[in-house]
Amino acid sequence: MSQYDEGHTVAGWTGTAIATIGSAVLGAGICIVSGALIGGGLVILAASVLVTWALHLTGWGKPPAVRPRGEWRMGARDLAARGGHADCWGCRLAGRGRGAGAVASSGVVPVAGEPEPAAAEAG
Repeated sequence: MSQYDEGHTVAGWTGTAIATIGSAVLGAGICIVSGALIGGGLVILAASVLVTWALHLTGWGKPPAVRPRGEWRMGARDLAARGGHADCWGCRLAGRGRGAGAVASSGVVPVAGEPEPAAAEAG
């Protein structure tokens, strides 16, 4: 198992799946020179961003820091999302993460018995 928190979340996988479909529709539109397919692909891509953002704000994403190993599973819900994450631009766009209730992310969360990752990956 990897020692890094790769951000495998419901928000991430759902957004990726929708974006993949949007990219396929957009690519097909480019190949057959169809304005309708190009426009449809762009709309689907925009929807993937909005769906991912909405899922992140409802707790199905992850904060912009490494989570404790116990929260790495796919169905783990981020209970701190309601108050916003201090270093998260998605939370800031939603008006969260600026007040005293914001959860500060320190970058790396050490896990007992595990070597610390060299660099934190933001999600």
